[in-house]
Amino acid sequence: MTGAEAFSALLRRRWSCRAFRPDPVPREVIAAMVDDAARVPTWNNVQPWGVIVTQPEETERFRQHLLAEVPKASPAPDLEFPKRYEGIYKQRRFDCAMQLYEAVGCVGDREASARQSMRNFALFDAPHVMILHSPVALGPYGALDCGAFATAFALAAEARGLGSIVQAALSTFSPLVRGFFDIPEDRMMVCAVSFGHPDPDDPVNAYRTPRAPASEVIDWR
Repeated sequence: MTGAEAFSALLRRRWSCRAFRPDPVPREVIAAMVDDAARVPTWNNVQPWGVIVTQPEETERFRQHLLAEVPKASPAPDLEFPKRYEGIYKQRRFDCAMQLYEAVGCVGDREASARQSMRNFALFDAPHVMILHSPVALGPYGALDCGAFATAFALAAEARGLGSIVQAALSTFSPLVRGFFDIPEDRMMVCAVSFGHPDPDDPVNAYRTPRAPASEVIDWR
């Protein structure tokens, strides 16, 4: 297999894991994944990402904090969320949600759908979560660099047989996250990545979302 073929295969294997086993990942493995992720392109090489990684005991404390506080909190993201979804973007979002609800058997059940949504704040039972934050002064370009870092981290996890999921849901309640981890106000919370060993027996991990082919994406000039 060529390098290009191996890279393509890795990208196609990666998926968003929504159920994890409790087994922790060794610290040295996590550090190697962060080292790999840090090789991504970054605006003027500023490498703006602040990286917090929890070990299982702290993950559990954070999980219980979120489950207790999110139902009482109002959305307050540090980064502006999409104003609306229209056209193909709205359709893709709907299709993704339907795949999830079909996998867990809660199509048409609003209470069950709401419980599934709260699984985000249970971190899908992952033993670890990574919080990415960036200097407010660097604005969207710092956030862009952090997005690249999160993508590379997810690929590094996949390459090691681990699962991950990049979560914007936690960013909805950025003050709760910043407060728990004492992240200063001059840093914006960008996203979270829950990760660990996937639970292959959970039906929520059985589906895969499609991607538009190059023929639908490229505007050749």
